[in-house]
This record gives sequence, structure tokens and C-alpha cells, in this order.
Amino acid sequence: MATPNYGYEKRQRELAKKQKKEEKLRAKAERKIPPSSPGLAPGDPETDVASLEHDAPTVPETPTKDG
Repeated sequence: MATPNYGYEKRQRELAKKQKKEEKLRAKAERKIPPSSPGLAPGDPETDVASLEHDAPTVPETPTKDG
């Protein structure tokens, strides 16, 4: 008679627990994201956070007293 493979069973339980945790985190993240405005696309530079982080800020040049 074959002996039970407890290591395999434990690994399967760990994988199931990890998958359930990831699904909960994904669902939580989806709830946090506010619904986007109908006129703005996800890749729009005005709304895309990634593009805002990489673009240099636009600051108007202030005249100095030297010139």
C-alpha cells in the first residue's frame, strides 16, 4: 500500500491559499480605482499617472532682476 505524500498535500494547500489571497488583493484594488470619466482614455497623457511621473513639470520662467 502506498504512503500518503504529505508534502504534496501541504504544497497544494499553500498554493490555494496564495491564489485566494491574490484574488482578494486584486478585487480590493479594483474597488479602489475610481470610475474614469467618459471622455478620457486610460492612455491619455492628462490622466495617465505614469506619464505624469516621467514628464518634466512645466514652470513658467520668472524674470530675474539681472535681465
